[in-house]
Amino acid sequence: MAMLRASRWRLASGALVVAALALAVAAPSQATPPQEGAVAVARAYRQAHEVEILQAFNELLRQPNFGRNLEDVTGLAEYLQAQFEARGVAVELLRLPDVPPLVYGEIIVPGATRTLGIYVHYDGQPATGPDWVNDPYEPVLYNDRMDLGGEPIGMPAAGEAVDPNWRIYARSASDDKAPLPALLSALDALQGAGIPLTSNIKFLFEGEEEIGSVHLRDYIEAYGDKLGVDLWLFCDGPVHQTGAPQVVFGVRGVTGMDLTVYGPARPLHSGHYGSWAPVPGQMLAELLASMKDADGNVLVEGFYDSVVPLGRGELEALGRLPVPDEQLRADLGIGWTEGTETLSERLLLPSLTVKGLASGSVGAAARNVIPDRAEAALGLRLVKGNDPEHMLDLVEAHIERQGFHIVRQDPDLEMRQRFPRLAKVTREGGYPAARTDMGLPVVEEVIDAVRAATDQTVLMVPALGGSLPLYLFTENMGAPALILPIANHDNNQHASNENIKLANLWYGIDLYASLLTMR
Repeated sequence: MAMLRASRWRLASGALVVAALALAVAAPSQATPPQEGAVAVARAYRQAHEVEILQAFNELLRQPNFGRNLEDVTGLAEYLQAQFEARGVAVELLRLPDVPPLVYGEIIVPGATRTLGIYVHYDGQPATGPDWVNDPYEPVLYNDRMDLGGEPIGMPAAGEAVDPNWRIYARSASDDKAPLPALLSALDALQGAGIPLTSNIKFLFEGEEEIGSVHLRDYIEAYGDKLGVDLWLFCDGPVHQTGAPQVVFGVRGVTGMDLTVYGPARPLHSGHYGSWAPVPGQMLAELLASMKDADGNVLVEGFYDSVVPLGRGELEALGRLPVPDEQLRADLGIGWTEGTETLSERLLLPSLTVKGLASGSVGAAARNVIPDRAEAALGLRLVKGNDPEHMLDLVEAHIERQGFHIVRQDPDLEMRQRFPRLAKVTREGGYPAARTDMGLPVVEEVIDAVRAATDQTVLMVPALGGSLPLYLFTENMGAPALILPIANHDNNQHASNENIKLANLWYGIDLYASLLTMR
């Protein structure tokens, strides 16, 4: 894909120009406005240019970004390179053969004593499935949440009022393209006001996070000399379910497996063979049911044994978190939840989820047959102390204890007869969880910067429920990492009709202006 032309942005003068002036990088001095001043400047800039910011965001959202399509993500990487270079950022595309590039940029501030790394992933989940109301790559503005009666509205004209409760629907609107226009707008605002940054900044935008960051370790080994920082800030994930901003100190790890069980060698007429031939859907259902009890606790032997307990400070932070469980149950229409703990507490335990099931057909496509196989996709979310391969070993041992012989390929007729119960297991890749010490001195500096960007109480959260490749930065590179989410919690992340609430996008602009100028 050819490089896409950089978007143009309106400056305060009203003239339409490319923001190509060099970013102010003077060393901090007594004349440097405080963080609150930087946030006020960013907010005023945003209020004057809301429509232009949305138009540029829409241009970004129209770019396909599934990480397995190399042409699409390479074109998007080139687009981002042009966007950040237009703000005076020194940008290069780091490349490995036949792999989506890493977008690397840096701003060196003379006299700065701190270097911040800012991570965003520009790839997204596949934009497939029948439930999308609109084209996933054609952003549509709604006046409210779609399932609450929100209706599509036209993009406002320049100068028209923009309601912060409006939402943009598109793939990756929240996960994880939203931080990119917020960062660009923060840079535009600070540059236009002549406010210098207070830290060296290194940007790292990845194109494979949603497919497991499969080459990120290779990139770090090849280009690690560029990536030395004092602190990594990961811009991903949602704010708290109450709407409060949060500083998150860790994430779950992730792994999984595809599981297939077998019945007859070919589909059979259910009248001629029903009640005689084994039914793979039933066999799989029983196997999956054996993995969890009625309350949703995992019964796989040893599943919880390697969990590293929280420290005292983490337990205190956990105890101060709001409990939105009742609100969420009502919003999601569910009458019960797994376990007896709160949501925040459950996220600090490993989980086992049936991500998908398939055997035969349903509805109008259903046939009177006994299928030859049944399949399931299992996802495991891990916490600190869990090794991905060990956790998969535990699940496989459980499958064997239920009487199944595990194979790695589809069995032939001889093997089908020799082993009454066969299960093919295909392991996924994955990575472990990571957690940063809450007591590090730089943590308080970041918390102060977040507080300067909001009038709400900032929550300290031991770990986010989602997964990010934090361990490669905290363990392999030896730098602490924090997650600073901006997206609304009800954004349909990874699902159809993904969206971002404009109020959350605006918060992101304020937040990044504050972080870039933090003391």
